[in-house]
Amino acid sequence: MTLAGKHLDLGLVQVYTGNGKGKTTAALGQALRATGRGLKVYMAQFIKGQETGELLAAERLAPDFLIRQFGLGKFIKGRKPSQQDLEAAKVGWTEVSQVVTGGQYDLVILDEISHAIRVGLIGLEQVLTLLAQRPEHVEMILTGRSMPEALIQVANLVTDMVAVKHPYDHGIPMRKGIEY
Repeated sequence: MTLAGKHLDLGLVQVYTGNGKGKTTAALGQALRATGRGLKVYMAQFIKGQETGELLAAERLAPDFLIRQFGLGKFIKGRKPSQQDLEAAKVGWTEVSQVVTGGQYDLVILDEISHAIRVGLIGLEQVLTLLAQRPEHVEMILTGRSMPEALIQVANLVTDMVAVKHPYDHGIPMRKGIEY
């Protein structure tokens, strides 16, 4: 049985955080499950701006699963965001706000939102306000390391990915189809 044409009765807030691999992957798994049940999924990626396996897969599931990238394709680490970074984030946040409050999507994923907040692309208060304003049926997933405590507090589900062992530790680089 699918929910096609229907919305969730109750949308909650999920957070996937921590230093381990799998935050985006877990969100994508939830997106796949929701799409399979006839729900509409929207994912905003605020840092990523390059071709990834999930972007290619979502194109096959469109229009039920849409991924939009609002990053320039590189992490902002050890530097201030450029004007282009800030402009891309502003465009993205405007779209995300319209998507969430419009209620046409049942699941909205804000990928790497904690990093976007930490480097000043998106304000924490903006995210908290949007969560409070979302329609009752809209489920939201927030991903990223070092999730702000305020977002953890408003979440209904929080999963902390713990790094135990990783191929990077042994010099194995990112692999197409596995890490991206």
